Amino acid sequence: MELEDLKVYGKAMGFGEKIWELVNDWSYFQKDTIGKQLIRSADSVAANLSEGFGRYHFGEKKHFGYYSRGSLYESKTWLKKAANRNLISDKQFVNFEQEIVTIGKMLNSYIKSIGDASRSNQ
Repeated sequence: MELEDLKVYGKAMGFGEKIWELVNDWSYFQKDTIGKQLIRSADSVAANLSEGFGRYHFGEKKHFGYYSRGSLYESKTWLKKAANRNLISDKQFVNFEQEIVTIGKMLNSYIKSIGDASRSNQ
């Protein structure tokens, strides 16, 4: 199995690209404050999955899965701050929040499957 075969990895990559496109249109100040933090946390979801995938021991793979999940929920906080400061609409926030819930469930399934040879990776 390759990293790209993981559905959760593909969703995380897409999430990061959507966040990039969103922040790219903001002013310099908005990008420099909330924008950088949001992009880093969103990109970190897929990056941590990648790092964990490359590790040998299943404990390390799980560890990076937890980091990935943490970054996902950090992204939610930055999106909420963006909504509170009128950088995104309530509708955009709800759409991103739904995507975060979906990716979170996928991450939980993936983490649960690590180290259990009888389960397939999500």
